[in-house]
Amino acid sequence: MNPPRCCSPFQTQWPGHQPPAKTAFVSTLFNAAAFHDDEFDTCNIPRPAIFERAVNKRKAEYVAGRACAREALELETGISSVPEIGEDRAPIWPAETVGTITHSDGWAAALVASRQHYQGLGIDVETVMSADRAHRLFQEILTPDEQRRHASALEADPGQLLTIIFSLKESLFKALYPIVKRRFYFQHAELIGFDNQGQATLRLLSELSPEWHHGREVDAQFTVFDNRILSLVTIPSGRRPPASSLIDNN
Repeated sequence: MNPPRCCSPFQTQWPGHQPPAKTAFVSTLFNAAAFHDDEFDTCNIPRPAIFERAVNKRKAEYVAGRACAREALELETGISSVPEIGEDRAPIWPAETVGTITHSDGWAAALVASRQHYQGLGIDVETVMSADRAHRLFQEILTPDEQRRHASALEADPGQLLTIIFSLKESLFKALYPIVKRRFYFQHAELIGFDNQGQATLRLLSELSPEWHHGREVDAQFTVFDNRILSLVTIPSGRRPPASSLIDNN
């Protein structure tokens, strides 16, 4: 289908260096000021009850994200469908697929794949925060070990580093929550290391399940584009070898 009127034409090119294999990716730019309430109907996107009194910005984010998700599902499966919202507020994907949606400051995207290839997917986009905001939030987002481990990078560019770590932890949650069905927060995972190509390694600091235990490492990636950070965590199907830690950025 065509994108909503408040959105730009769909794009299917992954913005990062290494597009995830065997996935369908769709993104769009959207203008919340141009959103009209009839977009739910004209785009055949069911309107959840929680959006009856939502502001236009929130509605535009939802419509743009769901439109991307529908387009990605059609690319992956050949069937056009819109993920509904579950009781836990997470998207409900068709049984044979996994997916993830993100939106921030006029950009929305969705990533979809077959369960044959992935147990979980997580993407998150964030606008790079200011240094002032980073200084206010770093103790909430970073563990004490992260504060020591990444002290040099934090001093050199606090806004970018905090945004990268924030986004990576959001993607980790999106990828793992549908698997473990347990909520966890910023202090329950840490960034061990990352490199200049956007490869990163995260470590769990909480017992989420027998498989997803304290100390388990997870590979991730991120890219910087248009003053945004886009992060990605993929959980392949089947048994996988442990993630190999990248360099510590001291």
